[in-house]
Amino acid sequence: MKALILCAGLGTRLLPHTRCIPKPLFPINGKPLLDRIIQGLIQAGCRSIMINTHHLHRDIEAFLAGQRYAIPIQTRREPRILGTGGAIYNVRDFWDPDPFMVINGDIVTDMDLKAVYDFHRQHASPVTLVLHDFPEINTVSVDANQSIIGFGNDDFVPSTPDLTKLTFTGIQVIDPQVLKWIPDAPSSSSIDFYRTLIKEGMTIRAFIPENCYWKDIGTPRQYQSAVLDLLWPRAFQLAFPDAPAGQASTSRIAGDGSDRLWYRISSARHSMVVADHGIHSRRDIRGECDAFLAIGRHLFDKGISVPRIYQADSFAGLVLVEDIGDVHLQSIVQGSRDEDEILAWYQSAVRLLVSLSVTGGSGFDPSWTYQTPVYDKALIFEKECRYFVEAYLNRYLNLDIHVEDLMDEFITLADRALNGAVNGFMHRDFQSRNLMVKNSRIYAIDFQGGRIGPIQYDLASLLIDPYVDLSQGLQDRILEFCIQELSARIPVDPISFTISYQYCRITRNLQILGAFGYLTRVKGKPGFDAYIPAALRMLNRSLTHILAEQFPQLTRIAGQALQKLERGAS
Repeated sequence: MKALILCAGLGTRLLPHTRCIPKPLFPINGKPLLDRIIQGLIQAGCRSIMINTHHLHRDIEAFLAGQRYAIPIQTRREPRILGTGGAIYNVRDFWDPDPFMVINGDIVTDMDLKAVYDFHRQHASPVTLVLHDFPEINTVSVDANQSIIGFGNDDFVPSTPDLTKLTFTGIQVIDPQVLKWIPDAPSSSSIDFYRTLIKEGMTIRAFIPENCYWKDIGTPRQYQSAVLDLLWPRAFQLAFPDAPAGQASTSRIAGDGSDRLWYRISSARHSMVVADHGIHSRRDIRGECDAFLAIGRHLFDKGISVPRIYQADSFAGLVLVEDIGDVHLQSIVQGSRDEDEILAWYQSAVRLLVSLSVTGGSGFDPSWTYQTPVYDKALIFEKECRYFVEAYLNRYLNLDIHVEDLMDEFITLADRALNGAVNGFMHRDFQSRNLMVKNSRIYAIDFQGGRIGPIQYDLASLLIDPYVDLSQGLQDRILEFCIQELSARIPVDPISFTISYQYCRITRNLQILGAFGYLTRVKGKPGFDAYIPAALRMLNRSLTHILAEQFPQLTRIAGQALQKLERGAS
């Protein structure tokens, strides 16, 4: 048996990812899909393989050049895409008198290809197409004799109770005699000349395997689905080794501010959470998923309370993590009127924070980060000060404020926030919605934006969190407790620590308002709008009560913003 793998397509439905990597080289379980297909053909007894190429053909050729397969592998570049029929005809010199197999280069399957070939050799029809029940795209009509009688809704197919509609898998076995029916044209479809064969009275047989897996990866959703189908059984086996294998169901979990998607995958009595960061095809640039994996594994290995990562595919952007439920610290605090109870929860959160900073900072590799390796002046200017002005003041409030007019104050703010900083691992979004509670234990999530930076910033994130809007008195008690806990681990100057914390309150508050403005106006997430008043009041309180003399322009603008917001509310 010889085989042709069709790899010339542009992969337009997978854009923009196929701009830098051809679809047949998308990894499945860590190996390019093309390699999986080649290995399957070799196991089926294939003696030689031809691969047609076009889009990013050099990448495919370079991959093959680095492999050592047991059979000859050739490529033939099509300067212009010929279509499936044209591709088969274009390599007519490659075929011998035996039936040959043609397989699409964008399918994932565990199908026994030898069984397919053997089936074809046992009947007299010149073509066998492998079909599969895939309800989303079932269009191929098959009669009770497993003969194909139509390929789509446009084909006239006589009504019969024995008619079945299935999906063409992209796997076919063809007798060489069929080559004479393929038009010698610039481009042609194999399906079109199969229609011609059927009209001329020839029979095309369907091979319908049982209990096999098949999926094409033509779209981002289909590609990620194929990867997840391989990941979750291994993850469940690792997490729940005594649980029987079975089917799994997937349900969407409500996300928050990021573009990531969250799912809960459940099987029998167990469940796991899937974090979908999106496909990351730029391997020369560290992505969010890469940071999530490196940082999450580091923190877990340090014994810090974060969900365990069981399986992941960074290219597909999928991570399967321990399911720690749906209870946030926010919901616990909002459901309690007992300040001592609330304080106790925040003391637990502070213990976790100190562990993150000190223990998580030990051995932390800044190369794991995907944004910036450290919290520094450049980040404060760009991601907090400028963000506040452009996303909140100008876009959200429709003011006309120039960042340059506030630059002197922003420089002072950045310098003083960093002076006296107690640096370690910084979560950078350590707030009540990123703190989950399971069995009275607090877990930190959303740590992928972490880097080296001041614990004072994370403490500010926790205390001025607009989702819970803690009283100033309670904030002061938690601040004092944090200094005590941290002092038990490392040397701390309480005065220097507190001064830096006061400035970190401002930088964090600017970031919060910038993010809320952006999420509301640009990302169309109106749920964040309700928390802007609390965040703005917190900023005014910090400025007017503590730092107004140092930041007169910022204090004035924040006051104006609050007045405008309150006028709008009234």
